[in-house]
Amino acid sequence: MEVRDVSGAGDTVAAALAVSLAAAADWDTALRVANAAAAVAVGKQGTASVSAAELRRKILPHAYLAAEEKIVLEPDTLEAQLAEWRRQDLRVGFTNGCFDILHPGHVKVLTAARGACDRLIVGLNSDASVRRLKGADRPVQDERARAEVLAALEAVDVVVIFEEDTPIDLITRIKPSVLVKGGDYTREQVVGHEVVEAAGGVVVLVDILQGFSTTALVHRARGGAK
Repeated sequence: MEVRDVSGAGDTVAAALAVSLAAAADWDTALRVANAAAAVAVGKQGTASVSAAELRRKILPHAYLAAEEKIVLEPDTLEAQLAEWRRQDLRVGFTNGCFDILHPGHVKVLTAARGACDRLIVGLNSDASVRRLKGADRPVQDERARAEVLAALEAVDVVVIFEEDTPIDLITRIKPSVLVKGGDYTREQVVGHEVVEAAGGVVVLVDILQGFSTTALVHRARGGAK
């Protein structure tokens, strides 16, 4: 770990050991938990608490994290995650969409996006945002359901729901190294390309998989074209 401040590290070890042993963990497990908790604590400035989510992320390989732990609801949580990734010199990527019905075209873009970076953040339009963009009968699935489906994908590291019609504010906050969209956009049409390129990042356009469209799927499901 990159050590920022060792203040309270010993107390963190003692507390984590006590909690683990009280929960009937064996000594080997308790010591591993205590060591992981201290690793989180020394990465923060000053004395700091260690949340259950932070401890879980430190102990488990990233692909094993529960989907709900990838869904960010608080701005401070996102900032803390970004700070940790930057300390590790990881390349952060970003893409966004409504993802109302996840299909192979979406999966191709998300997989390609993750291949272009070390950690991928997906911006997800809120229900209100989708209604403004797609009409009163959309989305088919609410934002929590859509977020959980995205978060279940190994290619996705974090899902952030945004209320605006475009993710420009989110992109400005994140300043990703890589901004990814489907190849049905041009570079100039990609929202936030100026922000990313001004910070030294790049825009990546992924060839879309022909024949897949959420709108078409919804239309067929509702008894439209076969």
